[in-house]
Amino acid sequence: MQTTLAAFLQGTPEGAEAESILRACVHCGFCTATCPTYQLLGDELDGPRGRIYLIKQVVEGAQPTRKTQLHLDRCLTCRNCESTCPSGVRYGRLLDIGRKLVDERVARPLGERMRRITLKEVLPRARLFKPAFRAGQALRPLLPPALQDKLRPARDPGRWPARAHARKMLVLDGCVQPALAPNINAAAARVLDALGVQLIAAPKAGCCGALRYHLNDQDKGLDDMRRNVDAWWPYIEQGQVEAIVMTASGCGVTVKEYGHLLAHDPQYAERARRISAITRDLSEVLLQFEQQVAVLAQGRSGGRVAYHPPCTLQHGQQIRGKVESVLNAAGIDVALCVDNHLCCGSAGAYSMLHPDIAHALRERKLASLAATGAREIVSANIGCITHLQSGTAAPVTHWIELLDSMIGNHR
Repeated sequence: MQTTLAAFLQGTPEGAEAESILRACVHCGFCTATCPTYQLLGDELDGPRGRIYLIKQVVEGAQPTRKTQLHLDRCLTCRNCESTCPSGVRYGRLLDIGRKLVDERVARPLGERMRRITLKEVLPRARLFKPAFRAGQALRPLLPPALQDKLRPARDPGRWPARAHARKMLVLDGCVQPALAPNINAAAARVLDALGVQLIAAPKAGCCGALRYHLNDQDKGLDDMRRNVDAWWPYIEQGQVEAIVMTASGCGVTVKEYGHLLAHDPQYAERARRISAITRDLSEVLLQFEQQVAVLAQGRSGGRVAYHPPCTLQHGQQIRGKVESVLNAAGIDVALCVDNHLCCGSAGAYSMLHPDIAHALRERKLASLAATGAREIVSANIGCITHLQSGTAAPVTHWIELLDSMIGNHR
């Protein structure tokens, strides 16, 4: 795709990156076949190819409109199109650049601005989100149904292992997960403890930065990333840990991109690159212990579960099959639904900004998961888990919680 950058973008890192990505696109349209919003809305501008055209116009100097902004907003950033694209177009990065450029030139309505400000100021701060979540639970019957769905009771996390091990790994607590599902990291810590690995949470680490970054507050999102780099670096510099483990795939895909996102920051570039290099999804770590997992779960029946692989895992991180392999090793029958490659509609803050689209995608996904015949659903990202649970009475948990209960090492 031939592109002539507007003067304001020439010589900038964003301009060079956008031009490189646009030149890789050959307009083949394969991406539209796997785009959830295109499938749902049937509008070319609500598919990757149409959005690429819109971004191309903006980087070439055309004045974006409110309609441009809306079509870019409607993208889930599921990156299914990246898995489909034969030309390797890095659509997710192009979208981030395009959204920023459009938001700088198109004013949002007041109500929309306030909603987005609230989300990006409250959700990434655990000290604000946790009391807000508890207050919401207390007032749940008085709230709109869409909010009630997000305020399910959290499971007791149980104990965190006290044993020290020679092998140590960092884990990110994140922003909303400690309030919504504190048992996820505790379960991961118990399972790894049984395998001889100590999980450590750095006290000063917080939101991975994805939430603000993808709500077009990229500067504050990068600040969140720098804070995490500062929190983790002493452990890495002193050789105390061998990896950074991510129990939320949405955080994992972002931390793995720190090296790219901070590449132009001379103070942080090298440390960010190192952090991205040692970041692992929990499934990547547990895959090393398949035989030990099989021994720990020996003699226990895991039954049949439906697994929903998050987009941030299968498309963002390009990780497939690892969760299934670990659970299979524990004797669990894992079923994938027919549209397992499609987004469930959660997509970070998307379900709160575009509830109609998000709920339509959720209902499609839940129907497909139910068709597997499994009575329990597992996933690998807190956003997907919360979103799916809001639409079904079937239990929806993180796969590590299931493995933890299977091997029973916390009893």
